[in-house]
Amino acid sequence: MSFIDGLTHSLNLTNTLSQVVTNGLSVLGTLDAPYLPKYLSQIPLIGYPWGNRNVSNTNPFEEYPDTGVVRTYDFTVSRGKLAPDGVEKNVMLINGAFPGPLIEANWGDTIQVTVHNNLGEEEEGTSMHWHGLTQKESQWFDGVPGVTQCPIAPNKKMTYSFKADMYGTSWYHSHYSAQYADGIFGPMVIYGPSALPYDIDIGPVMLHDHYHSDYYSLVQGIMTPVTGVLPPPSNNNLINGKMNADCSAVLAPLTCRSNAGLSKFKFEKGKVHRLRLINSGAEGIQKFSIDGHTMKVIANDFVPVKPYDTNVVTLGIGQRTDVLVTANGERTDAVWMRSQINLPCGVSLQGTSLAAIYYDDADTNKAPTTSLPQVFNPIACQNDDLLTTEPYYEFGAQPEPETVETINIDFAVNATGHALFFMDGSSFRVNYDHPVLLLSNAGNNSYPHDPQWNVYNFGSNSSIRIVINNRFPLSHPMHLHGHNFFVLAEGLGVWDGIVRRPNNPQRRDVQLVQGLGYIVLQINADNPGVWPLHCHIAWHVSSGLYVNVVERPDDIRDLAIPESVRQGCRDWWDFSGTEYVNQIDSGLRRPRREIKL
Repeated sequence: MSFIDGLTHSLNLTNTLSQVVTNGLSVLGTLDAPYLPKYLSQIPLIGYPWGNRNVSNTNPFEEYPDTGVVRTYDFTVSRGKLAPDGVEKNVMLINGAFPGPLIEANWGDTIQVTVHNNLGEEEEGTSMHWHGLTQKESQWFDGVPGVTQCPIAPNKKMTYSFKADMYGTSWYHSHYSAQYADGIFGPMVIYGPSALPYDIDIGPVMLHDHYHSDYYSLVQGIMTPVTGVLPPPSNNNLINGKMNADCSAVLAPLTCRSNAGLSKFKFEKGKVHRLRLINSGAEGIQKFSIDGHTMKVIANDFVPVKPYDTNVVTLGIGQRTDVLVTANGERTDAVWMRSQINLPCGVSLQGTSLAAIYYDDADTNKAPTTSLPQVFNPIACQNDDLLTTEPYYEFGAQPEPETVETINIDFAVNATGHALFFMDGSSFRVNYDHPVLLLSNAGNNSYPHDPQWNVYNFGSNSSIRIVINNRFPLSHPMHLHGHNFFVLAEGLGVWDGIVRRPNNPQRRDVQLVQGLGYIVLQINADNPGVWPLHCHIAWHVSSGLYVNVVERPDDIRDLAIPESVRQGCRDWWDFSGTEYVNQIDSGLRRPRREIKL
């Protein structure tokens, strides 16, 4: 009998480790986690905070409310030791929690987060990216070091302030090297209109692969000649930071403690529940399901879609899907929630994660005994068909974009024996000392001395189409900052030139490109800035799978970048000018050039 089979037939789910030992100050995954509201209250309030805007009458890319409300958060990033699955490891925490605290706002609020870098004796920079938000009024707060800011120097802080211009489910995470694989991430919920009514908001369900080694050791292995060809397998797969380790495995650490505890959720019989699924992992594509229950998809990323039913939701790294689930069981039922990472969609030593869902009168100390009846293809490393995922608000992409760029993804071992990814023959490297946005704001849009910055300057074009050909045999979740892009086509082989549903193509901010396949993305160039386009697999970014899209550089010169961003660079220069910054991946630091910002 396998470990998972044995676990699903165990008699109880009594934790042997406390929540503080496994997840610090987080309450996610416990029965103490509160349901979420339909919106955050504000005074005075007449109707919804977003007025009469809804999913069918408002284009959020062109119009969003301004509530005048500021939601403030204070985050301290620090080191610690936790045992999320029963194996203690070094972690990086936000306010002592794993995962980090929930950010909540109404659509149209301003979110303000002060991030303190308190990483202690092993000093290094950090940053925070607010995944999926377009930052149309705050391009400099996108949170990407070397692109929109310098890293936050040790013992320094940075206050990010940006509009909640989209609504739905997302997350935030460090964009400094692969730090978020050690725990610098958390959920973000922006309340807004819903495509369908529901009774209970369960809140975030974060799915993430888990590694017992620290992120730097993993990156070091990836960037080691020859051995870096193979990605590191995750040791486990977690739901809201929890899952038991298999301490009977041959390679299990001697310190492994069984039954650290699984995540638990409550269902109320007959009620419709909203679950906010987030793949916040480092590498594995997740396949999520609930035994005996059908899910109704209502949103992908920040885009409400015309509802459709499914038994399994596929999520690449960075993708989110909101689903509605009707509790159609009995009051004493307990059922398994599952998320799975399978080859070739990810590499994990224990790829199946479980969480327990308890109905009203179920015994919360006993494990469910349900099985997985539905049949789905575990090796289909692709999102749902583009004809199925139709946005609720209808509008099309320009049929003849002003510019078309084709980018080929390749993988090769270079002359020094390092295995790298290349986008059109160039493997990305960043210079933390000189963010591209700040250079462009100063009128410097040529980078002949640093071709590995992988900058694509699209000038003043009003629409941009990018065809990505993946000549690597495995899938990549491709993410573009600053935009929800149109997905015009995806498939295997070479694009045939046909746009799928041209009057209303899928829109989202992450899309899986299949192994040996293609995706065709298009944006309206309405957001002047420097926007990363990259694979969201942490190890692939470390190996160079990344380009920068420069959008409307003439308008970038007019951006009023706050003095605090430039001061952040001065703080970083003071640190990096006297300390050795040991970056071995795509965050490699080069000698500083004296360029005025």
